[in-house]
Amino acid sequence: MWADAGPFVLHARLKNPESMTMIKGFRQIASLTALSRVFGLVRDVAFAHFFGAVGLMDAWVIAFQIPNLARRLFGEGAASASFIPVYRRQIEENPLSAVKLANTVTTVIFVLLAGLVMLGWTGILLYRSFFAPNPETMMMLSLISVMLPYMVMICTVAILAGILNVHGHFAAPAVAPVILNIFIIGAVLLTGWVFEIEPKQQVFAVAVAVLVAGLAQIAIQIPPLRASGVSIRPAWDIHSEAFRKIIILMGPMIIGLTVTQVNTLADNVIARFLSGSAEKGDFFTFFGAQIKYPLWRGSVSHLYFAQRLYQFPLGVLGIALATAIFPAMSADAARNDLDGLRKTISRGIGAAVFVAIPAAVGLILVARPLVSAVLEHGQFTGGATKMTAWTLSFYALGLCGFFAQQILTRAFYSIQDSKTPMRSAMIAVAANVCFNLTLVWFMGTAGLALSTAICSYLQLCILIVVLRKRFGGDILEGLVAILVKTLLATLVCWLIGALVLYLCRNLPTTAGFDILRLAAVVPSAATAYLLIARCLKMEQIRLFTGTKGRSNFTPSEKFPDNDS
Repeated sequence: MWADAGPFVLHARLKNPESMTMIKGFRQIASLTALSRVFGLVRDVAFAHFFGAVGLMDAWVIAFQIPNLARRLFGEGAASASFIPVYRRQIEENPLSAVKLANTVTTVIFVLLAGLVMLGWTGILLYRSFFAPNPETMMMLSLISVMLPYMVMICTVAILAGILNVHGHFAAPAVAPVILNIFIIGAVLLTGWVFEIEPKQQVFAVAVAVLVAGLAQIAIQIPPLRASGVSIRPAWDIHSEAFRKIIILMGPMIIGLTVTQVNTLADNVIARFLSGSAEKGDFFTFFGAQIKYPLWRGSVSHLYFAQRLYQFPLGVLGIALATAIFPAMSADAARNDLDGLRKTISRGIGAAVFVAIPAAVGLILVARPLVSAVLEHGQFTGGATKMTAWTLSFYALGLCGFFAQQILTRAFYSIQDSKTPMRSAMIAVAANVCFNLTLVWFMGTAGLALSTAICSYLQLCILIVVLRKRFGGDILEGLVAILVKTLLATLVCWLIGALVLYLCRNLPTTAGFDILRLAAVVPSAATAYLLIARCLKMEQIRLFTGTKGRSNFTPSEKFPDNDS
Protein backbone atom coordinates (compact mmCIF):
# COMPACT_ATOMS: atom_id res chain seq x y z
CA MET A 1 0.00 0.00 0.00
CA TRP A 2 0.96 3.66 -0.17
CA ALA A 3 2.44 4.20 3.26
CA ASP A 4 0.88 7.10 5.18
CA ALA A 5 -0.11 8.86 1.99
CA GLY A 6 -3.63 8.60 0.73
CA PRO A 7 -4.45 8.27 -2.92
CA PHE A 8 -5.11 12.00 -3.20
CA VAL A 9 -1.56 12.79 -2.06
CA LEU A 10 -0.15 10.21 -4.46
CA HIS A 11 -2.25 11.61 -7.29
CA ALA A 12 -0.98 15.10 -6.54
CA ARG A 13 2.60 13.95 -6.71
CA LEU A 14 2.17 12.63 -10.22
CA LYS A 15 -0.17 15.30 -11.45
CA ASN A 16 2.66 17.70 -12.27
CA PRO A 17 4.52 16.09 -15.16
CA GLU A 18 5.92 19.40 -16.38
CA SER A 19 8.46 19.97 -13.61
CA MET A 20 11.49 18.32 -15.22
CA THR A 21 12.67 18.19 -18.81
CA MET A 22 13.62 15.14 -20.80
CA ILE A 23 17.16 16.46 -21.01
CA LYS A 24 17.69 16.42 -17.24
CA GLY A 25 16.38 12.86 -17.07
CA PHE A 26 18.67 11.80 -19.92
CA ARG A 27 21.72 13.34 -18.29
CA GLN A 28 21.09 11.68 -14.92
CA ILE A 29 20.39 8.26 -16.41
CA ALA A 30 23.37 8.58 -18.76
CA SER A 31 25.75 9.51 -15.95
CA LEU A 32 24.64 6.62 -13.76
CA THR A 33 24.62 4.20 -16.67
CA ALA A 34 28.12 5.39 -17.57
CA LEU A 35 29.22 4.42 -14.07
CA SER A 36 27.64 1.00 -14.59
CA ARG A 37 29.37 0.58 -17.94
CA VAL A 38 32.72 1.53 -16.46
CA PHE A 39 32.33 -1.22 -13.89
CA GLY A 40 31.19 -3.51 -16.70
CA LEU A 41 34.36 -2.67 -18.57
CA VAL A 42 36.42 -3.53 -15.50
CA ARG A 43 34.49 -6.81 -15.29
CA ASP A 44 35.37 -7.65 -18.89
CA VAL A 45 39.02 -6.75 -18.28
CA ALA A 46 39.02 -9.25 -15.42
CA PHE A 47 37.39 -11.90 -17.62
CA ALA A 48 39.94 -11.31 -20.38
CA HIS A 49 42.84 -11.54 -17.92
CA PHE A 50 41.81 -14.77 -16.21
CA PHE A 51 39.80 -16.59 -18.90
CA GLY A 52 41.17 -15.16 -22.17
CA ALA A 53 39.31 -15.86 -25.43
CA VAL A 54 39.10 -19.64 -25.35
CA GLY A 55 36.52 -22.39 -24.87
CA LEU A 56 35.94 -21.69 -21.17
CA MET A 57 35.09 -18.06 -21.89
CA ASP A 58 32.83 -19.17 -24.74
CA ALA A 59 30.90 -21.38 -22.30
CA TRP A 60 30.57 -18.55 -19.77
CA VAL A 61 29.35 -16.07 -22.39
CA ILE A 62 26.44 -18.23 -23.54
CA ALA A 63 25.63 -19.48 -20.03
CA PHE A 64 25.39 -15.93 -18.67
CA GLN A 65 23.56 -14.67 -21.74
CA ILE A 66 20.63 -17.04 -21.13
CA PRO A 67 19.49 -15.51 -17.79
CA ASN A 68 20.87 -12.10 -18.75
CA LEU A 69 18.57 -12.08 -21.78
CA ALA A 70 15.73 -11.84 -19.24
CA ARG A 71 17.24 -8.53 -18.09
CA ARG A 72 17.26 -7.35 -21.67
CA LEU A 73 13.68 -8.48 -22.15
CA PHE A 74 12.34 -7.06 -18.89
CA GLY A 75 14.85 -4.56 -17.50
CA GLU A 76 15.17 -2.70 -20.79
CA GLY A 77 12.20 -4.21 -22.52
CA ALA A 78 8.83 -5.87 -22.39
CA ALA A 79 7.68 -5.76 -18.78
CA SER A 80 8.68 -2.16 -18.18
CA ALA A 81 7.54 -0.95 -21.61
CA SER A 82 4.12 -2.61 -21.27
CA PHE A 83 3.74 -1.70 -17.60
CA ILE A 84 4.66 2.01 -17.65
CA PRO A 85 1.91 3.35 -20.00
CA VAL A 86 -0.85 1.33 -18.30
CA TYR A 87 0.37 2.11 -14.79
CA ARG A 88 0.72 5.79 -15.67
CA ARG A 89 -2.86 5.91 -16.94
CA GLN A 90 -4.08 4.12 -13.78
CA ILE A 91 -2.34 6.73 -11.65
CA GLU A 92 -4.18 9.43 -13.56
CA GLU A 93 -7.57 7.71 -13.34
CA ASN A 94 -7.61 5.58 -10.17
CA PRO A 95 -4.62 5.63 -7.78
CA LEU A 96 -6.04 2.82 -5.63
CA SER A 97 -6.23 0.53 -8.65
CA ALA A 98 -2.65 1.49 -9.49
CA VAL A 99 -1.55 0.13 -6.09
CA LYS A 100 -3.13 -3.24 -6.77
CA LEU A 101 -1.81 -3.32 -10.34
CA ALA A 102 1.80 -2.74 -9.26
CA ASN A 103 1.63 -5.49 -6.65
CA THR A 104 -0.10 -7.93 -9.02
CA VAL A 105 2.39 -7.46 -11.85
CA THR A 106 5.34 -7.93 -9.50
CA THR A 107 3.84 -11.09 -8.00
CA VAL A 108 2.87 -12.64 -11.33
CA ILE A 109 6.26 -11.99 -12.92
CA PHE A 110 7.98 -13.56 -9.92
CA VAL A 111 5.78 -16.69 -9.98
CA LEU A 112 5.93 -17.20 -13.76
CA LEU A 113 9.68 -16.86 -13.94
CA ALA A 114 10.19 -19.14 -10.95
CA GLY A 115 8.21 -21.75 -12.90
CA LEU A 116 10.34 -21.10 -15.98
CA VAL A 117 13.49 -21.70 -13.92
CA MET A 118 12.10 -25.07 -12.77
CA LEU A 119 11.35 -26.01 -16.39
CA GLY A 120 14.88 -24.99 -17.38
CA TRP A 121 16.43 -27.17 -14.70
CA THR A 122 14.25 -30.09 -15.78
CA GLY A 123 15.23 -29.66 -19.42
CA ILE A 124 18.94 -29.55 -18.61
CA LEU A 125 18.64 -32.66 -16.42
CA LEU A 126 16.84 -34.58 -19.19
CA TYR A 127 19.38 -33.49 -21.80
CA ARG A 128 22.27 -34.65 -19.65
CA SER A 129 20.50 -37.95 -18.95
CA PHE A 130 19.67 -38.90 -22.55
CA PHE A 131 22.68 -37.43 -24.35
CA ALA A 132 26.41 -37.46 -23.76
CA PRO A 133 27.55 -33.83 -24.14
CA ASN A 134 31.25 -33.13 -24.48
CA PRO A 135 33.07 -31.52 -21.52
CA GLU A 136 32.72 -27.97 -22.89
CA THR A 137 28.96 -28.36 -23.37
CA MET A 138 28.65 -29.96 -19.92
CA MET A 139 30.45 -26.96 -18.44
CA MET A 140 28.07 -24.57 -20.20
CA LEU A 141 24.97 -26.46 -19.03
CA SER A 142 26.23 -26.54 -15.45
CA LEU A 143 26.83 -22.78 -15.48
CA ILE A 144 23.34 -22.18 -16.90
CA SER A 145 21.86 -24.30 -14.09
CA VAL A 146 23.58 -22.21 -11.43
CA MET A 147 22.59 -18.84 -12.88
CA LEU A 148 19.00 -19.53 -13.99
CA PRO A 149 17.46 -18.15 -10.73
CA TYR A 150 18.99 -14.79 -11.60
CA MET A 151 16.18 -14.46 -14.14
CA VAL A 152 13.64 -14.17 -11.32
CA MET A 153 15.67 -11.62 -9.40
CA ILE A 154 16.57 -9.28 -12.24
CA CYS A 155 13.05 -9.28 -13.68
CA THR A 156 11.64 -8.38 -10.26
CA VAL A 157 14.11 -5.50 -10.24
CA ALA A 158 12.81 -4.49 -13.69
CA ILE A 159 9.22 -4.15 -12.49
CA LEU A 160 10.28 -2.20 -9.41
CA ALA A 161 12.34 0.05 -11.69
CA GLY A 162 9.30 0.68 -13.88
CA ILE A 163 7.31 1.78 -10.84
CA LEU A 164 10.11 4.10 -9.76
CA ASN A 165 10.45 5.58 -13.26
CA VAL A 166 6.77 6.52 -13.33
CA HIS A 167 7.27 8.29 -10.00
CA GLY A 168 10.25 10.17 -11.40
CA HIS A 169 12.98 8.09 -9.73
CA PHE A 170 15.73 6.95 -12.08
CA ALA A 171 18.80 6.66 -9.84
CA ALA A 172 18.23 3.33 -8.06
CA PRO A 173 17.29 1.41 -11.23
CA ALA A 174 20.30 2.86 -13.05
CA VAL A 175 22.64 1.90 -10.19
CA ALA A 176 21.41 -1.73 -10.04
CA PRO A 177 23.77 -2.97 -12.81
CA VAL A 178 26.69 -1.45 -10.90
CA ILE A 179 25.89 -3.81 -8.04
CA LEU A 180 26.04 -6.83 -10.36
CA ASN A 181 29.38 -5.77 -11.79
CA ILE A 182 30.89 -5.11 -8.36
CA PHE A 183 29.97 -8.61 -7.16
CA ILE A 184 31.31 -10.25 -10.33
CA ILE A 185 34.55 -8.26 -10.26
CA GLY A 186 35.04 -9.09 -6.58
CA ALA A 187 34.46 -12.79 -7.20
CA VAL A 188 36.87 -12.92 -10.17
CA LEU A 189 39.67 -11.08 -8.36
CA LEU A 190 39.20 -12.88 -5.05
CA THR A 191 39.20 -16.35 -6.57
CA GLY A 192 41.93 -15.55 -9.08
CA TRP A 193 44.46 -13.53 -7.09
CA VAL A 194 43.78 -14.36 -3.45
CA PHE A 195 42.79 -18.04 -3.58
CA GLU A 196 44.39 -18.78 -6.98
CA ILE A 197 41.62 -21.15 -7.97
CA GLU A 198 41.82 -22.89 -11.33
CA PRO A 199 39.69 -21.15 -14.01
CA LYS A 200 37.33 -24.12 -14.40
CA GLN A 201 36.42 -23.88 -10.69
CA GLN A 202 36.75 -20.10 -10.55
CA VAL A 203 33.97 -19.62 -13.10
CA PHE A 204 31.45 -21.36 -10.81
CA ALA A 205 32.32 -19.02 -7.92
CA VAL A 206 31.57 -16.11 -10.25
CA ALA A 207 28.22 -17.71 -11.16
CA VAL A 208 27.27 -17.86 -7.46
CA ALA A 209 28.27 -14.20 -7.10
CA VAL A 210 25.71 -13.36 -9.81
CA LEU A 211 22.93 -14.80 -7.63
CA VAL A 212 24.05 -12.84 -4.56
CA ALA A 213 24.17 -9.69 -6.68
CA GLY A 214 20.57 -10.30 -7.77
CA LEU A 215 19.38 -10.18 -4.16
CA ALA A 216 21.36 -6.99 -3.57
CA GLN A 217 19.82 -5.37 -6.67
CA ILE A 218 16.35 -5.98 -5.29
CA ALA A 219 17.32 -4.59 -1.89
CA ILE A 220 18.48 -1.20 -3.20
CA GLN A 221 15.10 -0.56 -4.86
CA ILE A 222 13.22 -0.74 -1.56
CA PRO A 223 14.25 2.62 0.05
CA PRO A 224 13.25 4.81 -2.94
CA LEU A 225 10.00 2.85 -3.29
CA ARG A 226 9.16 3.60 0.32
CA ALA A 227 10.15 7.23 -0.19
CA SER A 228 7.56 7.35 -2.97
CA GLY A 229 4.97 5.85 -0.66
CA VAL A 230 5.08 2.46 -2.40
CA SER A 231 5.11 -0.84 -0.52
CA ILE A 232 5.22 -4.02 -2.62
CA ARG A 233 3.39 -7.07 -1.27
CA PRO A 234 1.85 -10.20 -2.86
CA ALA A 235 -1.33 -9.65 -4.89
CA TRP A 236 -3.17 -11.64 -7.56
CA ASP A 237 -5.72 -9.36 -9.21
CA ILE A 238 -5.17 -10.97 -12.61
CA HIS A 239 -8.71 -10.39 -13.86
CA SER A 240 -8.49 -6.60 -13.89
CA GLU A 241 -8.69 -4.84 -17.23
CA ALA A 242 -5.39 -3.02 -16.63
CA PHE A 243 -3.51 -6.26 -15.93
CA ARG A 244 -4.94 -7.96 -19.00
CA LYS A 245 -3.86 -4.98 -21.10
CA ILE A 246 -0.29 -5.32 -19.82
CA ILE A 247 -0.20 -9.04 -20.63
CA ILE A 248 -1.61 -8.44 -24.12
CA LEU A 249 1.04 -5.79 -24.75
CA MET A 250 3.90 -7.74 -23.17
CA GLY A 251 3.92 -10.78 -25.47
CA PRO A 252 4.64 -8.89 -28.70
CA MET A 253 6.96 -6.50 -26.85
CA ILE A 254 9.25 -9.36 -25.83
CA ILE A 255 10.07 -9.75 -29.52
CA GLY A 256 9.71 -6.17 -30.65
CA LEU A 257 11.92 -4.36 -28.15
CA THR A 258 14.69 -6.94 -27.81
CA VAL A 259 15.49 -7.77 -31.42
CA THR A 260 19.09 -6.53 -30.99
CA GLN A 261 19.64 -8.83 -28.01
CA VAL A 262 17.99 -11.78 -29.77
CA ASN A 263 20.18 -11.19 -32.81
CA THR A 264 23.23 -10.97 -30.57
CA LEU A 265 22.36 -14.30 -28.95
CA ALA A 266 21.85 -15.79 -32.43
CA ASP A 267 25.32 -14.54 -33.39
CA ASN A 268 26.86 -16.31 -30.41
CA VAL A 269 24.96 -19.58 -30.84
CA ILE A 270 25.79 -19.77 -34.55
CA ALA A 271 29.44 -18.91 -33.81
CA ARG A 272 29.67 -21.72 -31.27
CA PHE A 273 27.97 -24.24 -33.56
CA LEU A 274 30.23 -23.35 -36.51
CA SER A 275 33.47 -23.24 -34.49
CA GLY A 276 36.00 -26.02 -34.78
CA SER A 277 38.06 -27.12 -31.78
CA ALA A 278 40.59 -29.70 -30.70
CA GLU A 279 37.70 -31.90 -29.58
CA LYS A 280 35.43 -31.38 -32.61
CA GLY A 281 38.14 -31.24 -35.26
CA ASP A 282 38.52 -29.01 -38.33
CA PHE A 283 35.58 -30.38 -40.32
CA PHE A 284 31.94 -31.37 -39.89
CA THR A 285 29.83 -33.67 -42.01
CA PHE A 286 26.77 -32.35 -43.84
CA PHE A 287 24.80 -34.80 -46.00
CA GLY A 288 27.90 -36.92 -46.46
CA ALA A 289 30.18 -34.01 -47.39
CA GLN A 290 33.03 -32.81 -45.20
CA ILE A 291 32.93 -29.04 -44.66
CA LYS A 292 35.60 -27.03 -42.87
CA TYR A 293 34.42 -24.95 -39.93
CA PRO A 294 34.54 -21.22 -40.78
CA LEU A 295 35.46 -20.35 -37.19
CA TRP A 296 37.56 -21.75 -34.34
CA ARG A 297 36.92 -22.08 -30.62
CA GLY A 298 37.18 -18.62 -29.04
CA SER A 299 35.04 -16.95 -31.70
CA VAL A 300 32.17 -16.54 -29.23
CA SER A 301 34.57 -14.68 -26.94
CA HIS A 302 35.62 -12.37 -29.80
CA LEU A 303 31.95 -11.60 -30.43
CA TYR A 304 31.26 -11.10 -26.72
CA PHE A 305 34.05 -8.60 -26.14
CA ALA A 306 33.18 -6.72 -29.34
CA GLN A 307 29.53 -6.61 -28.27
CA ARG A 308 30.48 -5.29 -24.85
CA LEU A 309 32.50 -2.46 -26.37
CA TYR A 310 29.90 -1.33 -28.92
CA GLN A 311 27.17 -1.63 -26.31
CA PHE A 312 29.02 0.84 -24.07
CA PRO A 313 27.80 3.93 -25.99
CA LEU A 314 24.49 2.19 -26.69
CA GLY A 315 23.90 1.60 -22.99
CA VAL A 316 25.21 4.93 -21.74
CA LEU A 317 23.55 7.10 -24.38
CA GLY A 318 21.01 5.10 -26.40
CA ILE A 319 19.20 3.28 -23.60
CA ALA A 320 19.45 6.37 -21.37
CA LEU A 321 17.84 8.54 -24.02
CA ALA A 322 15.05 6.04 -24.64
CA THR A 323 14.45 5.52 -20.91
CA ALA A 324 14.23 9.27 -20.30
CA ILE A 325 11.93 9.94 -23.25
CA PHE A 326 9.55 7.01 -22.72
CA PRO A 327 7.65 8.49 -19.73
CA ALA A 328 7.25 11.71 -21.74
CA MET A 329 5.80 9.82 -24.70
CA SER A 330 3.54 7.83 -22.38
CA ALA A 331 2.33 11.03 -20.72
CA ASP A 332 1.55 12.60 -24.12
CA ALA A 333 -0.33 9.48 -25.16
CA ALA A 334 -2.24 9.33 -21.86
CA ARG A 335 -3.43 12.92 -22.48
CA ASN A 336 -4.20 12.12 -26.15
CA ASP A 337 -1.77 14.87 -27.11
CA LEU A 338 -0.80 13.43 -30.50
CA ASP A 339 0.87 16.65 -31.65
CA GLY A 340 3.10 16.61 -28.56
CA LEU A 341 3.83 12.92 -29.13
CA ARG A 342 4.90 13.54 -32.73
CA LYS A 343 7.26 16.28 -31.63
CA THR A 344 8.71 14.12 -28.86
CA ILE A 345 9.36 11.27 -31.29
CA SER A 346 10.93 13.65 -33.83
CA ARG A 347 13.33 15.15 -31.31
CA GLY A 348 14.14 11.76 -29.89
CA ILE A 349 15.21 10.53 -33.33
CA GLY A 350 17.26 13.68 -33.85
CA ALA A 351 19.01 13.18 -30.52
CA ALA A 352 19.72 9.53 -31.40
CA VAL A 353 21.34 10.57 -34.69
CA PHE A 354 23.37 13.28 -32.95
CA VAL A 355 24.99 10.85 -30.49
CA ALA A 356 25.09 7.62 -32.53
CA ILE A 357 26.92 8.69 -35.68
CA PRO A 358 30.04 10.13 -34.00
CA ALA A 359 30.06 7.21 -31.56
CA ALA A 360 30.10 4.75 -34.47
CA VAL A 361 32.85 6.57 -36.34
CA GLY A 362 34.88 6.91 -33.16
CA LEU A 363 34.65 3.20 -32.38
CA ILE A 364 35.80 2.25 -35.87
CA LEU A 365 38.67 4.76 -35.67
CA VAL A 366 40.07 3.45 -32.37
CA ALA A 367 38.94 -0.19 -32.53
CA ARG A 368 42.38 -1.80 -32.40
CA PRO A 369 44.02 0.43 -29.75
CA LEU A 370 40.81 0.30 -27.70
CA VAL A 371 40.71 -3.50 -27.59
CA SER A 372 44.45 -3.67 -26.96
CA ALA A 373 44.40 -1.15 -24.14
CA VAL A 374 41.38 -2.65 -22.40
CA LEU A 375 41.78 -6.39 -22.91
CA GLU A 376 45.25 -7.43 -24.09
CA HIS A 377 46.90 -8.85 -20.99
CA GLY A 378 46.93 -12.12 -19.07
CA GLN A 379 45.30 -14.84 -21.17
CA PHE A 380 44.08 -12.39 -23.86
CA THR A 381 46.55 -12.47 -26.76
CA GLY A 382 47.40 -10.15 -29.64
CA GLY A 383 45.60 -12.48 -32.05
CA ALA A 384 42.44 -12.14 -29.99
CA THR A 385 42.85 -8.35 -30.09
CA LYS A 386 42.99 -8.36 -33.89
CA MET A 387 39.87 -10.53 -34.26
CA THR A 388 37.88 -8.61 -31.64
CA ALA A 389 38.75 -5.21 -33.15
CA TRP A 390 37.77 -6.39 -36.64
CA THR A 391 34.43 -7.64 -35.30
CA LEU A 392 33.86 -4.44 -33.29
CA SER A 393 34.20 -2.28 -36.41
CA PHE A 394 31.25 -3.99 -38.06
CA TYR A 395 29.06 -3.91 -34.97
CA ALA A 396 29.75 -0.16 -34.79
CA LEU A 397 28.23 0.32 -38.24
CA GLY A 398 24.82 -0.45 -36.74
CA LEU A 399 24.95 2.00 -33.82
CA CYS A 400 22.66 4.59 -35.40
CA GLY A 401 20.10 1.88 -36.12
CA PHE A 402 20.36 0.49 -32.59
CA PHE A 403 19.89 3.96 -31.06
CA ALA A 404 16.89 5.00 -33.17
CA GLN A 405 15.34 1.56 -32.77
CA GLN A 406 15.09 2.10 -29.01
CA ILE A 407 13.20 5.37 -29.54
CA LEU A 408 10.79 4.12 -32.19
CA THR A 409 9.78 0.90 -30.49
CA ARG A 410 8.91 2.87 -27.36
CA ALA A 411 6.93 5.31 -29.48
CA PHE A 412 4.65 2.44 -30.48
CA TYR A 413 4.44 1.17 -26.90
CA SER A 414 3.45 4.60 -25.62
CA ILE A 415 0.28 4.30 -27.73
CA GLN A 416 -0.03 0.67 -26.60
CA ASP A 417 0.69 -0.84 -30.02
CA SER A 418 3.05 -3.75 -29.50
CA LYS A 419 2.21 -5.72 -32.63
CA THR A 420 3.97 -3.47 -35.14
CA PRO A 421 7.39 -3.65 -33.43
CA MET A 422 6.87 -7.41 -33.01
CA ARG A 423 6.25 -7.94 -36.73
CA SER A 424 9.24 -5.80 -37.71
CA ALA A 425 11.41 -7.65 -35.19
CA MET A 426 10.40 -11.06 -36.52
CA ILE A 427 11.39 -9.97 -40.02
CA ALA A 428 14.72 -8.62 -38.70
CA VAL A 429 15.52 -11.79 -36.73
CA ALA A 430 14.74 -14.04 -39.71
CA ALA A 431 16.89 -11.85 -41.97
CA ASN A 432 19.71 -11.88 -39.42
CA VAL A 433 19.84 -15.67 -39.33
CA CYS A 434 19.97 -15.78 -43.14
CA PHE A 435 22.70 -13.15 -43.33
CA ASN A 436 24.62 -14.88 -40.51
CA LEU A 437 24.67 -18.23 -42.28
CA THR A 438 25.85 -16.50 -45.46
CA LEU A 439 28.39 -13.91 -44.31
CA VAL A 440 30.12 -16.08 -41.70
CA TRP A 441 31.77 -18.14 -44.46
CA PHE A 442 33.39 -15.06 -46.02
CA MET A 443 34.02 -12.74 -43.07
CA GLY A 444 34.05 -14.92 -39.95
CA THR A 445 32.82 -13.20 -36.79
CA ALA A 446 32.85 -9.85 -38.62
CA GLY A 447 30.15 -11.25 -40.92
CA LEU A 448 27.97 -12.06 -37.91
CA ALA A 449 28.46 -8.51 -36.63
CA LEU A 450 27.68 -6.96 -40.02
CA SER A 451 24.50 -9.03 -40.25
CA THR A 452 23.26 -7.66 -36.92
CA ALA A 453 24.07 -4.10 -38.03
CA ILE A 454 22.21 -4.50 -41.34
CA CYS A 455 19.13 -5.88 -39.61
CA SER A 456 19.00 -2.95 -37.18
CA TYR A 457 18.43 -0.64 -40.16
CA LEU A 458 15.96 -3.05 -41.71
CA GLN A 459 13.75 -2.90 -38.63
CA LEU A 460 14.28 0.86 -38.36
CA CYS A 461 13.02 1.43 -41.91
CA ILE A 462 9.91 -0.65 -41.27
CA LEU A 463 9.07 1.26 -38.08
CA ILE A 464 9.58 4.66 -39.71
CA VAL A 465 7.32 3.79 -42.67
CA VAL A 466 4.53 2.67 -40.34
CA LEU A 467 4.89 5.70 -38.03
CA ARG A 468 4.80 8.12 -40.96
CA LYS A 469 1.61 6.53 -42.22
CA ARG A 470 0.09 6.81 -38.76
CA PHE A 471 1.31 10.27 -37.69
CA GLY A 472 2.44 11.87 -40.91
CA GLY A 473 5.85 13.14 -41.95
CA ASP A 474 6.18 15.33 -38.86
CA ILE A 475 7.92 12.54 -36.96
CA LEU A 476 10.99 13.22 -39.13
CA GLU A 477 10.68 16.99 -38.89
CA GLY A 478 14.10 18.64 -39.10
CA LEU A 479 15.92 15.30 -39.39
CA VAL A 480 17.63 16.12 -42.70
CA ALA A 481 19.16 19.29 -41.24
CA ILE A 482 20.28 17.44 -38.11
CA LEU A 483 21.75 14.63 -40.21
CA VAL A 484 23.71 17.01 -42.45
CA LYS A 485 25.09 18.98 -39.49
CA THR A 486 25.92 15.78 -37.60
CA LEU A 487 27.78 14.32 -40.58
CA LEU A 488 29.74 17.55 -41.00
CA ALA A 489 30.71 17.66 -37.33
CA THR A 490 31.55 13.95 -37.41
CA LEU A 491 33.80 14.44 -40.45
CA VAL A 492 35.81 17.06 -38.55
CA CYS A 493 35.87 14.75 -35.53
CA TRP A 494 37.22 11.89 -37.66
CA LEU A 495 39.85 14.07 -39.33
CA ILE A 496 41.16 15.27 -35.97
CA GLY A 497 41.20 11.75 -34.57
CA ALA A 498 42.91 10.30 -37.66
CA LEU A 499 45.53 13.06 -37.53
CA VAL A 500 46.32 12.33 -33.89
CA LEU A 501 46.62 8.61 -34.64
CA TYR A 502 48.94 9.41 -37.54
CA LEU A 503 51.15 11.50 -35.27
CA CYS A 504 51.31 8.53 -32.88
CA ARG A 505 52.16 6.03 -35.63
CA ASN A 506 55.76 5.47 -34.48
CA LEU A 507 54.78 4.52 -30.94
CA PRO A 508 55.03 0.79 -30.15
CA THR A 509 51.80 -1.22 -30.54
CA THR A 510 51.61 -2.33 -26.92
CA ALA A 511 48.76 -1.97 -24.46
CA GLY A 512 50.52 0.80 -22.53
CA PHE A 513 51.17 2.95 -25.59
CA ASP A 514 47.67 2.24 -26.88
CA ILE A 515 46.34 3.82 -23.69
CA LEU A 516 48.36 6.92 -24.60
CA ARG A 517 46.88 6.87 -28.10
CA LEU A 518 43.36 6.75 -26.69
CA ALA A 519 44.15 9.50 -24.19
CA ALA A 520 45.21 11.70 -27.10
CA VAL A 521 42.58 10.75 -29.68
CA VAL A 522 39.33 10.53 -27.74
CA PRO A 523 39.34 13.95 -25.96
CA SER A 524 40.60 15.81 -29.03
CA ALA A 525 38.06 14.22 -31.39
CA ALA A 526 35.15 14.60 -28.91
CA THR A 527 36.04 18.24 -28.26
CA ALA A 528 36.18 18.93 -31.99
CA TYR A 529 32.74 17.35 -32.48
CA LEU A 530 31.11 19.38 -29.69
CA LEU A 531 32.73 22.62 -30.85
CA ILE A 532 31.52 22.15 -34.43
CA ALA A 533 28.06 21.21 -33.15
CA ARG A 534 27.99 24.40 -31.08
CA CYS A 535 29.09 26.48 -34.06
CA LEU A 536 26.31 24.89 -36.12
CA LYS A 537 23.84 25.79 -33.32
CA MET A 538 22.63 22.23 -32.87
CA GLU A 539 20.11 22.06 -30.02
CA GLN A 540 21.02 18.45 -29.29
CA ILE A 541 24.31 19.57 -27.75
CA ARG A 542 22.30 20.42 -24.62
CA LEU A 543 22.09 16.70 -23.91
CA PHE A 544 25.72 16.94 -22.81
CA THR A 545 26.33 20.56 -21.88
CA GLY A 546 22.99 21.52 -20.33
CA THR A 547 23.35 24.92 -21.99
CA LYS A 548 20.36 27.16 -21.43
CA GLY A 549 18.70 29.24 -24.09
CA ARG A 550 16.24 28.81 -26.88
CA SER A 551 15.16 25.19 -27.11
CA ASN A 552 12.91 23.07 -29.22
CA PHE A 553 12.08 20.88 -26.23
CA THR A 554 8.63 22.02 -25.30
CA PRO A 555 6.58 21.32 -22.17
CA SER A 556 4.93 18.34 -23.85
CA GLU A 557 8.29 16.57 -23.60
CA LYS A 558 8.68 16.88 -19.85
CA PHE A 559 8.13 14.25 -17.26
CA PRO A 560 7.86 14.02 -13.45
CA ASP A 561 10.35 15.24 -10.90
CA ASN A 562 13.36 13.06 -10.21
CA ASP A 563 14.14 13.62 -6.56
CA SER A 564 15.97 10.37 -5.92
